[in-house]
Amino acid sequence: MARQARIKSNSGIYHVMIRGINKEKIFINELYKIKLLDIIKEIKKEIDFSIIAYCIMDNHLHLLIRDNEDSLAIIMKKLNVKYAMFYNRVQKRYGYVFQNRFRSEAVENEKYLLGALRYIHNNPVKANITKNLSEYE
Repeated sequence: MARQARIKSNSGIYHVMIRGINKEKIFINELYKIKLLDIIKEIKKEIDFSIIAYCIMDNHLHLLIRDNEDSLAIIMKKLNVKYAMFYNRVQKRYGYVFQNRFRSEAVENEKYLLGALRYIHNNPVKANITKNLSEYE
């Protein structure tokens, strides 16, 4: 069965999510999370996009991203490959790091944008990692 084509956002804004394979913790500690942010900065030097919001959990990542070049697939491919290479090298392992391909939802209106922002920022509270949103880096 062929996979469903991504819906292109007229606004250029997407809510993107990637998860560790088997829901494994792939952003284990601050070092891994900082490396992910460094990789995003690296990619931003090559491709015009901006991060509106993000939340890095231990086993998944949420991004609210504005893609100014219609390059979401390229951005995410670079992010996934670069992070997987880092993770596998540090963990002394081989193979897939991410479960399936990234998920994305087109953000077409202000109501959805505000809802996605709330969802992303409240993710640590919802997961019972912290009671106060401001306590989660």
